[in-house]
Amino acid sequence: MAYEQGISYYRIGEACGMKPERVSKVARGEAAVITLDAIERIGDALRIPGAFLGLAARPWEDSSPRPHPESDDGDDPMNRRQVLRGALAAGLTTTALTALTQTRQSLDLALTSDTAPAELSDLEAAAEAYGYGYHGQPPTRFLADLVNDFTELRSHLDIPQPVAARIRVCRTAGQMAGMIAIVLHDLGTRAEARKWFATAAKAAQESGDHQLHAWVLAREAMVPINYGAPQAAALLAERARQIAGDRPTAAATLAAAVAARAYALSHQPEQAREAITQADTLMKRLDAGARADTWLTHGEQKHHVHLSHALTALGDTRRAGESQKRALELSAPTSTMTRSLLTIDAATCIHHDGDTEEACRRVTTVLTPLPEAFRNGLVHQRAMGLLRSIPAPSHGERAVRELREILAS
Repeated sequence: MAYEQGISYYRIGEACGMKPERVSKVARGEAAVITLDAIERIGDALRIPGAFLGLAARPWEDSSPRPHPESDDGDDPMNRRQVLRGALAAGLTTTALTALTQTRQSLDLALTSDTAPAELSDLEAAAEAYGYGYHGQPPTRFLADLVNDFTELRSHLDIPQPVAARIRVCRTAGQMAGMIAIVLHDLGTRAEARKWFATAAKAAQESGDHQLHAWVLAREAMVPINYGAPQAAALLAERARQIAGDRPTAAATLAAAVAARAYALSHQPEQAREAITQADTLMKRLDAGARADTWLTHGEQKHHVHLSHALTALGDTRRAGESQKRALELSAPTSTMTRSLLTIDAATCIHHDGDTEEACRRVTTVLTPLPEAFRNGLVHQRAMGLLRSIPAPSHGERAVRELREILAS
């Protein structure tokens, strides 16, 4: 093997356009090279005849002898470093300056080039389409399609890319991974959701898109909000607010709205109301693109969904009712999960105002016709929140018993 002959994984990786870590994994049998493009690229870089790899003879295979390493002109990546060092050792000669110029120009080309496979543009368009949500589809079917397209991105990360193209790949990966996490969260699989949010955050950081990173953290904060850890949610939401900054962006507005919910559930009313005020202020300043009704932006409907939950938790039933009404007006008839959550918020407000039986009847009416895919997960958790808030003496009432039974089923 080349490594056994003193050629490092770094030099092999440099020649083949691969990271040394991946070269090491391939050498140990922990990873495999399976795409034709990658096999051809590695074979050409290491000058492995095509016949050894089940390929036709490569263009460089001819009867002429290969030049001796000492006479190599520097085109071979494995010798380019030595050639440049030798040229510079003699001072800034014409040869050295020419080598430096070629090195700089090759990087300039990589930095300014935006050449990327056509498939990447298709995947970016797919990510945008997924951002419009379920549109009445069962979450499991939506998730299957989304994961299938996300898998297509993996191949783009395995090959060297121009800087601008890699940024696009990482941004799209961050968006898709974040949306996969959202669906898993909606389905009640919180452990998996958090893992996908972590992947989304890594991709967002590598892309350099701070707003995307803030969006991922704000969406991740909604997991502990809905599963009984509001203080942990507040910490995530505050990180998102810090990364997003004070500019009126969708991510900054979302982070403030989520922070309001976390603080309200943590019984920190002053912080909750401050976050609500900031969220409202930012919302008024958002441009039309940022106000679009998608998962990746922050539309008016989504804004009122968040405020509904925060104000309900604060016991401000009047303002909560206003947000619930507006959010329902803006929600499509196919927005099954959102409309169910808003109805449960409204029922919780009725309970706060003293009519527990009516509150339970309304939630039971919402849950009964829901398909199982929508009845589990987040909707179940929100309804359980209402049930837990009902004092024990009221648990014998018929409406409360019926709600408990449907949640248990």
